[in-house]
Amino acid sequence: MILGKIFGRITTTEFQFIVEKETRKFEFVQVLHKVYDYVLCQVVEIERTDRDIAKCVVIGYKDEQGRIKPIRIPFDQNSEVLRAEDDFIKEIIKLEDTEKGAFIGRLEGKNIDVHLDLTKLLTKHVAILAKSGAGKSYTVGVLVEEIVDKKVPVLIIDPHGEYSSLKQPNEEEKEELAKYGLEPKKFTNVQIYGDTKLNPELRPLRLNNNLTPAEILHLIPGKLSNTQTGLLYSALKHLDTINFTNVLLELDKEENSTKWTIINNLEYLNNLDIFTESFTAYNELIQPGRCTIISLKGISPDVQEIIVYKLIKDLFELRKKEKIPPFFTIIEEAHNYCPERSFGETRSSKILRTVASEGRKFGLGLCIISQRPARVDKSVLSQCTTQIILKITNPNDLKAVYNSVEGLTAESQEEIKNLSIGTALVTGVVDMPLFVNIRPRMTQHGGHAADMLEQAEDKDFFEEVKEFQESDLLPVIKPKITVKDLKLMSDKEIKTVSEVLIPGFLFLCQEKDKEFNLLVESATGKIITNVDDFITKELPDLEEMTPNQIKLLHTSFKLKKFTAEELSKQGFPLSITNQLDFLEEQGYIERSSGGSYILSERYVLSQLSKYASYAKIEFLSVKYDSKEEAKMNVDEIRERLSKFTTLKDQRECWILKHDVKYAE
Repeated sequence: MILGKIFGRITTTEFQFIVEKETRKFEFVQVLHKVYDYVLCQVVEIERTDRDIAKCVVIGYKDEQGRIKPIRIPFDQNSEVLRAEDDFIKEIIKLEDTEKGAFIGRLEGKNIDVHLDLTKLLTKHVAILAKSGAGKSYTVGVLVEEIVDKKVPVLIIDPHGEYSSLKQPNEEEKEELAKYGLEPKKFTNVQIYGDTKLNPELRPLRLNNNLTPAEILHLIPGKLSNTQTGLLYSALKHLDTINFTNVLLELDKEENSTKWTIINNLEYLNNLDIFTESFTAYNELIQPGRCTIISLKGISPDVQEIIVYKLIKDLFELRKKEKIPPFFTIIEEAHNYCPERSFGETRSSKILRTVASEGRKFGLGLCIISQRPARVDKSVLSQCTTQIILKITNPNDLKAVYNSVEGLTAESQEEIKNLSIGTALVTGVVDMPLFVNIRPRMTQHGGHAADMLEQAEDKDFFEEVKEFQESDLLPVIKPKITVKDLKLMSDKEIKTVSEVLIPGFLFLCQEKDKEFNLLVESATGKIITNVDDFITKELPDLEEMTPNQIKLLHTSFKLKKFTAEELSKQGFPLSITNQLDFLEEQGYIERSSGGSYILSERYVLSQLSKYASYAKIEFLSVKYDSKEEAKMNVDEIRERLSKFTTLKDQRECWILKHDVKYAE
C-alpha cells in the first residue's frame, strides 16, 4: 500500500513524505531505490499542520552476501513510500532464528515473531530496565524460559523470591499462549537455595569457607587501620588453611589490643552460618539445562552482599578454568549489588564490574535488572550490549538509559515514558531499536561493542555448553586407592579389576549442633562407611516391623548382649522366642555362646555421625566397565534416614568401586 511520496530535504539517513494513507509512528516502510532495490525505513515522527508529514530514518538494504548495508545515494524526489511487507521486514532485520533464538514476543503492530540471538545475548550481556510494576520480572521469566529450554545453565540472584513459579505451568493464560503457538509448561530442573530457617522447603546454600587473605580482608565489615591490617596479615601468613576458625585462633595468640575489633568482625562473619567445609558444590549449581535460584528473601542486605560476592567470585574463577559449563547469571535489583559509585560501594560491586568487563571472554553471560537505572554502576550498564527497556518515567533514570544505549534516537527516547505495560523497547538486536509486545509466559508469573572480526572469532556459546553435555562429566566420589595401588599392595594375584559406578547420594545431616555428611548408595540403600574398601552398613527398615519388634530391637541395642530371660526382666514375655528368631533372620542380632544373643554389626541404629563421610564429589569424565541401577529413589532413602537423623540437604553422585577378582 502506498502511504505517500518523498519530498523536501533528502539524505542517505533520513527523509520525509506527505502522508496520503493512515500512517503510524514507528511503522516500518519500504522505498524502491534505483540502485539498491527496496530499502527498509522506519517512521520516527508525524507532524500535523495543514497536512500530515512523516519523518523517516533509513535502516538499510540487503547486499548479495546477505548483509544489511546503509545506502550511499539518497532516494529520488517523489519516490513512493510503501507500508513494509512482513516478509520484507523479516528478511532485512532477521528476527526469526528459532534454533538459537529466544522467542520473546512479536513486533508491535505486526504478526512477526521476535527471536533474540541467544549467542549474542549470552556473551554480550543484557540489561532489563523499567519502573516498578512495568513488567521487568515477567519479561525476565520469558527470557529464562527460552534460555533453559536451550539447555543453557541459568543462575538467578532473587532477592524477593519471585522466580520459584518457574516450576508451575501458566494455565491461566492458555488461550493467549495458543495465539503465539505456545502452551503452558513447567520446568522441573529448577533448584532453589536459600535460608532454610526462613523457608524449610529451600535447599540450604553453603559457601566455601576456604578463603584467601584478600577475601578475608574484603569481607570484614568497615575499614581496618594500617595497624589492624598488618596484624591480620601477620596472623594469616602462619596458616596453611585459611578459614574464620583458624584465623580467630591465630589472632587470639596476638598480644596487640587492636585485635579485638578484628576478632569481633570475624566472629560476626563466622556466626552467619553460611560458610562451611560442607559447602554447596558449584558443579551442582551450574549444570546444562538447570535453573538455579538463589533466594535471598528475608536475608539482611549486608549478608546478601556477602553471598553475591563469594558466589559470583568462585563461579567466575571456576569458569575461567573451564571446570563448569558456560552459564548465564541474572542479577535482580542490581542497584543493590553494583550501585553507581556516588551511592556507595558494596562488597559485590567489584566482582560484578569484573564479570561485566571480562565475563564474555570466558562464557559467563550477565543480565542486569533494575527499576533504578540511575543507581546502577555506569561501567556495568555500559557493558550490556542488549537492553530491554520497559516503561520508565523518572527523569534521572531516563537520562541513565539515554547515556547507556547506543543508537537510541530522540524519538525513541521520548517514547519510553509512554510505553504501555507489556511493551518493550529492545536495543542491540539490530542497528535500530525495536518495539516488541512481550509474549505470555509459559510458566506462572510469581558494553563496548565488538567489531565484526571480533565477533567472528568468538567461540560459540552453545558449542561450549554442548561440549560439557557430551563430555560425560559425572559427579563422582573416587576411592583414594587406585587400581595400580591395589596391585602393588595385594598379597594375592589379582586376575581382573573392574571399575563399577554405584549410584548414590551424599546427605548433609545434623545431630545436635554437629553437621556431617552421610554417603548412601541407592542400589540397596546402604550407608558406605569406607569408600576405599567399599564397606557398608545397613539401616533397619522400620516400616516392615511391628511395634513390638521395633521395641525389642531398641532394647537389644541398649543391652548389646542378652538372653531371653534377661529380656523378660525388661517386660517382654518369655514367649519372645519367635520375635528373636525374626530379628536373627533379618540380621539384626546373632546367636552367641551360652544361649545368649549379641547385636549384629551389620546395621546402624543410632549416632550416624560415627559413620560420617569426608569424601568430596568431583565432576569427572571417568572410564568404567559397568553402571549399577538405582533400586531406591531419593524420597525412599530420605524417609528411612529421617527416622535416625535430621536431613538438611542431599547431592546426587556416583561412587566408583574397584571390583577385584583374584586368581584361583
